[in-house]
Amino acid sequence: MAIIEDFLHERGWLLADGATGTNLFDRGLTAGEAPELWNTARPEEIRRLHQNFVNAGADIILSNSFGGTSRRLRLHDAHTRTHELNKAAAGLAREVADKSGRRMLVGGSVGPTGDLFAPLGELTEADAIEVFAEQIEGLKAGGADVVWIETMSALEEMRAAAVAATQCGMEYIITASFDTAGSTMMGLSPAAMATSTLGFDPPPHGVGCNCGVGASDLVCAVLSITEAEPDAIVIAKANCGVPRVKGDAVVYTGTPELMAEYARLARDSGASIIGGCCGTSPEHLAAMRQALDHHSKRTRPDLEQVVAALGPLVAPPSTAVSTRRPNRRRAS
Repeated sequence: MAIIEDFLHERGWLLADGATGTNLFDRGLTAGEAPELWNTARPEEIRRLHQNFVNAGADIILSNSFGGTSRRLRLHDAHTRTHELNKAAAGLAREVADKSGRRMLVGGSVGPTGDLFAPLGELTEADAIEVFAEQIEGLKAGGADVVWIETMSALEEMRAAAVAATQCGMEYIITASFDTAGSTMMGLSPAAMATSTLGFDPPPHGVGCNCGVGASDLVCAVLSITEAEPDAIVIAKANCGVPRVKGDAVVYTGTPELMAEYARLARDSGASIIGGCCGTSPEHLAAMRQALDHHSKRTRPDLEQVVAALGPLVAPPSTAVSTRRPNRRRAS
């Protein structure tokens, strides 16, 4: 049994952690600074962030390695440190998880390279596989349990990261950001993303969505994914409400109460791994854990119920999310 399935077998759902970057900004990270450099420069801050999420009830913590490919690290003249920084990232998360006194998963966070694939850009799929494999080998060396491929937009990049994970002998999951009229920036819908990636060989051990533009939009993406792939392990990791620009800062509007209701609705919609993305603090995550611990799965919601509970869609899809409840068995 794969490690995620093994964990889910115990309870049926798992709580993933909250934001890395936005919480580090509160601890002194400056705009333009690479969070990954803190894995060696300020490891105590990374440990403290992981520990706060563990204390809030997280079952899964993600390594501080979202921008850890050499393509992204080159922007900070740190591309020669790719293996070192990723090994340190996974190692810090592993250290905190192992000291928690309970069984936990460490996800090795892998974000997009930031480059366009050919023919739109210069990055080939072969080059991308090599870049991702270099990062993943570092995460593996640091003790990551699973490769957590997240905030993706292009299917080609998802495939390259998946191939790299497999070459490194690692299980993996994939989540995308559906932030452009209900699709990714490259035009991939939630249903198409799930169906396409689950066709990879080997397939991911979970698919879903993270980040985006708001909790209500993300739950609607979950509804689309679970309708298209009712037996999949589905991941929901929403931003903390809707981001608003105030002066030089981006502020997330979600309260602990809103994120608690988001967690319940994500569960009702078929997600079995639920967490928070940008703006989600340990306080928000604790409210989500409390909500899920006392929640009995309700009837699958429709779009109107999601909007009534979480607010209007920020970037609604060009066609309405289906509210049909198929008779096929859904993932628990």
